[in-house]
Amino acid sequence: MNKTNLGVALVTGASSGIGYATANALSNAGYRVFGTSRRAAAESSDGVTMLACDVTDEASVTKLVEDVLAKAGRIDLLVNNAGRGLFGGAEESSTTQAQALFDVNVFGVMRVTNAVLPTMRRQGKGRIVNLSSVQGFIPGPYFALYSSTKHAVEGYSESLDHELRPFGIRVVLVEPAYTRTSFEENVATADQLLDVYGSARAGMTVAVRKAMEKGDTPEVVARTVLEAATDPVPRRRYAAGKMARQVSFLRRFVPASAFDKSLRKQLGLPV
Repeated sequence: MNKTNLGVALVTGASSGIGYATANALSNAGYRVFGTSRRAAAESSDGVTMLACDVTDEASVTKLVEDVLAKAGRIDLLVNNAGRGLFGGAEESSTTQAQALFDVNVFGVMRVTNAVLPTMRRQGKGRIVNLSSVQGFIPGPYFALYSSTKHAVEGYSESLDHELRPFGIRVVLVEPAYTRTSFEENVATADQLLDVYGSARAGMTVAVRKAMEKGDTPEVVARTVLEAATDPVPRRRYAAGKMARQVSFLRRFVPASAFDKSLRKQLGLPV
């Protein structure tokens, strides 16, 4: 049994990958954890209570928060992890596809956050951890729309944190690099592929798969989420893993032109 009661945590997108590892890490640390998946799932053997929620549906999000409050009475920690990837040139996605991506990765974060804030304000405390990415602060060639969603989450989170501090609520970001989850299963392909990008896109596919093989495990990211959730003096951003820390350092201190050349070289793009 856990000796420490850290409160009640809600983790979106907890059925697999980073969300699953995060829910387990929080549970082991002493949180009572509720996780979400798009489809109903039985309570897992490790004690994480799974609830169905579609973050693109306002009514579904409202019901989720009502269910958690009915079962636990409070929400101390929200981890916004639910999200999707999209691979392809920016020109290769329809606006409909782009809007669907933003509906999950950006507006989904906003919906769940807005739903828990009244409770956190009444409590006079709360912590919100938003899963971003290194692509939230660097360019993402052939992931331009995904990168755009993460840039949006970064700006939203940093601004929201300033607004919520008077209520005892803090908002922080966790920024992983490549994480060893299934590339093909978790990343959609642009819906209007163009031959002009075919060669570069194929090269990027190879580069990303190689990087994924060397990437961090979901457990590495989960440990960073736990740190971000429990840090008594929270930082604005938490790089998750060695590669993410390196990229964060280089982005801040390496001249822009040198960083640009290095990025293109790493991705196999013409320098």
